[in-house]
Amino acid sequence: MNKVFRFLLLVLVVMTMTGFLGGCRESAEKSKGQVVVYTSVDQVYSEKVVRDFEQSTGIKVKAVYDIEANKTVGLANRLIEEMPSPQADVFWNGEILQTIALKEQGVFEAVDLTAAANLPANFVDPDKCWFGFGGRARVYFYNQTLVKAPDCPQTMQAIPTSEIVEKTGMAYPIFGTTNTEAAVLYAYWGEAAARNYYQSLKAAGIQVVDGNSVVKDFVSQKKLTAGLTDTDDALSEMKKNADLQIILLDQGADQMGALVIPNSVARIKDGPNPDNATVLMNYLLSAETEQALVDDGWIHIPVHQVVEPSAEIDAAQIKIMAVDFNQAYAMLQQATKDMSEIFAR
Repeated sequence: MNKVFRFLLLVLVVMTMTGFLGGCRESAEKSKGQVVVYTSVDQVYSEKVVRDFEQSTGIKVKAVYDIEANKTVGLANRLIEEMPSPQADVFWNGEILQTIALKEQGVFEAVDLTAAANLPANFVDPDKCWFGFGGRARVYFYNQTLVKAPDCPQTMQAIPTSEIVEKTGMAYPIFGTTNTEAAVLYAYWGEAAARNYYQSLKAAGIQVVDGNSVVKDFVSQKKLTAGLTDTDDALSEMKKNADLQIILLDQGADQMGALVIPNSVARIKDGPNPDNATVLMNYLLSAETEQALVDDGWIHIPVHQVVEPSAEIDAAQIKIMAVDFNQAYAMLQQATKDMSEIFAR
């Protein structure tokens, strides 16, 4: 009986170990084909790219999306909190300055990307920690049943003295692209002039709401006459409501041009799947992905010459504001502090 017992015990141990090792191998095989991306890009756009990437490469993507109210900021804080034990591999951001801020805090690592060779020089971080690609323009969005184009301001500087400023909206300027716009203006105009500008907007009675999507909803619903928003929000709503239109501000020969805010992508330092992260980043920076995002309505100003721009906006005819995003980042903290004080809630 003892021999039989010992034999059965040995068989049980072998079977248990075999199952354990098989489970480990299965787990390793599954993890080998994964990548984790945190993205502030609206899920309706980014999820399609994620699914196409999975089908194209066979790499499984776990995507974590942000919400409109604290766009980008929530994920940025999460990335900082996770630095001792990173959970993400890639950060795909719908704007640029928060990406630069995270780089300065050591969240990202340098990576050589083949796709970076086709990007404009100012869209590639000198340290290769972040990369930019096609973006959205900031626009003046208005309801044609309430105001006509000749009666709308044609420059940013003209908004505070506009007759409809009290019925004009903008997103709370300490988040997202509205925050980026403030920092850019601080760098472009200088700190004192930009602060005075936002103080004049506040004094004139501009309406501050909870996000760019709220601006476009309120203009569409006639709760506001006009507002500042991004092309993705404006153009998507224009497809539903023929009463809406946009103006690209500051297009004159002696004017600064429209602000275009690029997407950005970076690899998380010590992320769990660095090789797959590189594959995903090259995919995001490709002309094919940019074309898909143009066709879907997220990107309106592509950087790849082979990409056909959206029918709604002739990108080749737009005067684009010359922006050094690193200088804008240098003004971000002061601009955000001032926005919090000027538009205190």
